[in-house]
Amino acid sequence: MTRTVPVIICLSIAAITTIVLCTFIGPAGFGFVSTASGAADIIGSIRLPRVLAAFFVGASLAVAGAAMQALFKNPMADPYILGTSSGGALGASLAIVFFGGLFVPVFAWIGAVVAILIVWSIAGRRGVISVETLLLTGIAVSFFFSAIVSFLIAIAGQNVHQIIFWLMGGFWNASPADAVLSACILIPAGLLLFFMGRDLNALSLGEETAAHLGIDAARARWTVLGGSTLLVAGAVSIAGSIGFVGLVCPHIVRMLLGPDNRVVIPACILVGGILLVISDTLTRTYFSDLPVGIITAFIGAPFFIWLIWQRGEVT
Repeated sequence: MTRTVPVIICLSIAAITTIVLCTFIGPAGFGFVSTASGAADIIGSIRLPRVLAAFFVGASLAVAGAAMQALFKNPMADPYILGTSSGGALGASLAIVFFGGLFVPVFAWIGAVVAILIVWSIAGRRGVISVETLLLTGIAVSFFFSAIVSFLIAIAGQNVHQIIFWLMGGFWNASPADAVLSACILIPAGLLLFFMGRDLNALSLGEETAAHLGIDAARARWTVLGGSTLLVAGAVSIAGSIGFVGLVCPHIVRMLLGPDNRVVIPACILVGGILLVISDTLTRTYFSDLPVGIITAFIGAPFFIWLIWQRGEVT
């Protein structure tokens, strides 16, 4: 714990610095030295909302990933593991194909929530939810929804590129409202998971140990799942499907600060936000605004392979 405060302070400074610099960086160079007409409007109305939306979405995915990994006692757990991403993708695809792209965020959010409700209702039909049943149900629902999305792509015609780009995730249409909405989702859900940190620590040791410590395992599991689902559904509705942020960031934080979820959760807010802001800035500045999911995959996949190698799981 002696290094926790200095690391959190350094991460906070890094987060603020990242937000400021990435707001001014763009394809035309550094905005604060630009004297071009309308530069202030571009920075204030376009870049800043996009940077803030990326930060809050990255933070949401990282926090949800940390909570999922602790809850399932599985370092490979991902925020999208319960079908949230495929549900959001289905909702967005329906909006694009049948409504000309109107209300995509609304449909994506509804799809993500519907997916998790289906998973919960199937996995908990006997009143008790086991982790294994929950994971298997989530995988099954994901495959089913992904099959429907593939069918919609096949019949989408000229709208197919919209679906594909949305599936890869990005912040092309990020608005001030998106930045505010993502913050309004992150604050209460993030606080909820932060206060569940002690319960997550106990659950990671097993349900019997948690019960001996006075933890209601069923209530804690539902609470963590609810908070994580809210975060992921909000992120999916704003930015589409962005992989690896929620998978890799918790590992980075645990390498720096250890496994205590009371520390991991707030640190993930900073690390996840920093990672996604930098990734989005790279793609809009140097890669013709490609989907940010491509950048996070390029960063996340090698890092995750390295993590597995370090654990001795690859020989």
